[in-house]
Amino acid sequence: MPFEGLQYPTKPYSKVNRYDVRASYALRTIHELVNTSPILQVSFTIPDSPFPMMLPMIGQMGSFARPSSDTGDVLELYLHGYVSSRIINLSRKESSDKAGEEATGLPITIGASHVDGLVLSLTPNSHSYNYRSAVLFGHAELVTDNEERLWAMELITNSVVRDRYRHTRVPPNNAEMQSTSILRVKIASGSAKIRSGMPSDEKADLEDEALLDRVWTGVVPVHYTFGEPIPGPYNRLDKPPAYLDEFVRDSNQDAKDIAIEAAIKAMKLKPKANLED
Repeated sequence: MPFEGLQYPTKPYSKVNRYDVRASYALRTIHELVNTSPILQVSFTIPDSPFPMMLPMIGQMGSFARPSSDTGDVLELYLHGYVSSRIINLSRKESSDKAGEEATGLPITIGASHVDGLVLSLTPNSHSYNYRSAVLFGHAELVTDNEERLWAMELITNSVVRDRYRHTRVPPNNAEMQSTSILRVKIASGSAKIRSGMPSDEKADLEDEALLDRVWTGVVPVHYTFGEPIPGPYNRLDKPPAYLDEFVRDSNQDAKDIAIEAAIKAMKLKPKANLED
């Protein structure tokens, strides 16, 4: 795999074992997958519980200390949560219990995934997805600095709809600030796994003319689509603002382009004479 800039260290818990040729440890690749995932799956351990806990959360990679950093730089993950949720309370307790020590925070694992296509092959066992997935491992601590909390709220809000934060009633009032907590996750390691391209079948099936004549093979592109904005009951604007229209249009086009590119990428790399090889 070509060098992709800064990479996360490969740890036993973060190493991709199956189909490791699809793996990437590049910060830019992993961070962009996390930042473009509308929901992050966050798992952690609850004391005295027989099962680990998993929560769907909203989050975004960033650096309060270096706000101009891009996705290829060392970043932290900011997660938005309710002030009395279990993950917030456990993170708070972890920091409190280790006061005076080098606090590491609550160990958590974060998953992000995108499906870009349904890969339909000649046999059920050869079916697959075109996908992009990432997993991060780190330690979560409660953000207590008010300036950093506000910065993270803006970062996360704008990750939902580009440029939304400044077009609302801001800053949040005292009640909103008291009911909302922000976790900062220091990342220890991470990995990504990506599959793209067309179906891949066994040689024996590819030589079965009758099978080839009756089974359709290929890729159905899959992409996340935003619909036409629907005004709320007390909305007074005649039409959606330009920034919202642009966000919906650009996001839909980008998602479609990614899904189609994932399907045909491998074909574009082959000479035309070898497309049926």
